[in-house]
Amino acid sequence: MKKIYFLCTGNSCRSQMAEGYGHEFLEGWEVRSAGVETHGLNSKAVQVMAEDGLDISKYKSTLIDLDYFNAADLIVTLCGDARDKCPMIPLGHAQQHWDLPDPARAIGTKEEIMEEFRRVRDDIKQRVQRLKDIESV
Repeated sequence: MKKIYFLCTGNSCRSQMAEGYGHEFLEGWEVRSAGVETHGLNSKAVQVMAEDGLDISKYKSTLIDLDYFNAADLIVTLCGDARDKCPMIPLGHAQQHWDLPDPARAIGTKEEIMEEFRRVRDDIKQRVQRLKDIESV
């Protein structure tokens, strides 16, 4: 079974959403997410994923598991902080970097903040859907 690891700074928003979509779209893959730190699961991420029919409310914010990291076929970093701080990608392992804004840092009205979460969610969804076409991993 192929393994994919979605990595972000705090494993609270972007990587959790990517993991949720990974479970939904990447049949035949083992899917996990983690952070270089743990910030807890963001309730707004849970809310916008529920709006799209996915329940990530039971997910936990976890640190990078080096055994899984070293065994992953594809490592996806979702922010510059994770890319810069994650361990060296093992030789022969595929890696992608998705430089996505952190919706938890959005400012504005409650609705403007939620729209930023939805925009990032939709971007992640499209990117994860495109991964299912990768045969070389």
